[in-house]
Amino acid sequence: MAKATDDLVAWEAGWWRAARRVDSPNHGPRPDGAAVTLAIVHSISLPPGEFGGDAIERLFTNRLDWDAHPYYATIRGLEVSAHFLVRRDGTMLQFVSCERRAWHAGRSSWRGREDCNDWSVGIELEGLEGGVFEPVQYRALARLLRALRARYPIDEVVGHEHVAPGRKRDPGPGFDWPRLARALRGQRLAVAPRAIG
Repeated sequence: MAKATDDLVAWEAGWWRAARRVDSPNHGPRPDGAAVTLAIVHSISLPPGEFGGDAIERLFTNRLDWDAHPYYATIRGLEVSAHFLVRRDGTMLQFVSCERRAWHAGRSSWRGREDCNDWSVGIELEGLEGGVFEPVQYRALARLLRALRARYPIDEVVGHEHVAPGRKRDPGPGFDWPRLARALRGQRLAVAPRAIG
């Protein structure tokens, strides 16, 4: 019980001490007065369908060798980031302070509010869009969301597919939203409500 309680208060300038810090240069200031009220779940694997390795970390820190794989030519020069990455084994990395605006959602809208990057936290799960995720990833994600909820006024958790419908499809049909909702029962978090963007 002490560990869970420690997680809730283990923040320093928007960095969660339970995650390994890897600084990304791809971020900016949030607009004045923007409260962080939304968590957006994504999925990523580089190259697609391959897990492990450091390609995601390299992408988010602008160190990816664009010639290392044919797929990388399609994303050459991309400058993106997320606040967190949850690996297949549940390991957690943080790239951007939650006090800052990470570049994860792109063109997006939720409940009539544009540009979700301004008021959200982006969480990448290592996985293939539409594929299944590991049980340990759900546990790690729930732990992170509880810690975020204790620190920020986050009240909803949605997928990239919800805030950018038609443009994005992650995490996709392989992600078990009811499972996440069960893990977060009692947290006063709406989990993937019907996409009404």
